[in-house]
Amino acid sequence: MDYARAALERGLGELGFADHNPMPEPFDDWRMLREDLPRYFAEVAKARAEFPQLNIKLGLECDFIPGQEKWIEELAGMAEWDYLIGSVHYLPDGWDVDNPKNISRHMGGAASSVWHSYWSIYEQCIRSGLFDFVAHPDLPKKFGIRPEGDLLRFYGRSIDALAETGVAFEINTAGLRNHCAEPYPARQFVELAHAAGVPVLINSDAHRPGDVAAGYDQAIALAKSCGYTETLRFTRRKRSTVPLP
Repeated sequence: MDYARAALERGLGELGFADHNPMPEPFDDWRMLREDLPRYFAEVAKARAEFPQLNIKLGLECDFIPGQEKWIEELAGMAEWDYLIGSVHYLPDGWDVDNPKNISRHMGGAASSVWHSYWSIYEQCIRSGLFDFVAHPDLPKKFGIRPEGDLLRFYGRSIDALAETGVAFEINTAGLRNHCAEPYPARQFVELAHAAGVPVLINSDAHRPGDVAAGYDQAIALAKSCGYTETLRFTRRKRSTVPLP
């Protein structure tokens, strides 16, 4: 309820929920469990009933982990989702790239290796055909650590994958609230995506009500300065376009 109230206070007409997907078995300590899904559905239904003036969407942010594709397909049939978001948090050796306890793994010249591994999985996520759009593309920069040189060498294959599949990406304002102090993804990625004809969404990735719509002015300005004039909405996994404000 608090998220819906915050959305109305900030003048939004639409609010999308997207909790992190459960896994078939206990996996980590920051996502809902499989048995939490009925409560999640009930809470979204309650918010829709209490705030009919707000267009509330039901979504799910799904970790793409190679080998777990069948589970995502199973999740897709569990509800009338408005959208499924693909994201990458885990690298092949099993550690979550954005967890502060793992910050040391990015240091000492390791950033390039981390980014190569991350972007390889991100491309697989895009090409999987499982998702309506993909989340926070350059998440490994969360702690302000980036490889040296032109980062196009990491972005290129994922931009190509987005363009070839028609999958959208988001400008995620959570980066403004982290050490990297800029949205996910960086301007260069947004410029390249626009040039390739890739559609965009803007999300605040709010993990608390106070973050709802946080940083939207900066994100909208970034999108428009890179050439975007419209964004997407999803209903029952069908998308439509709306002008950027």
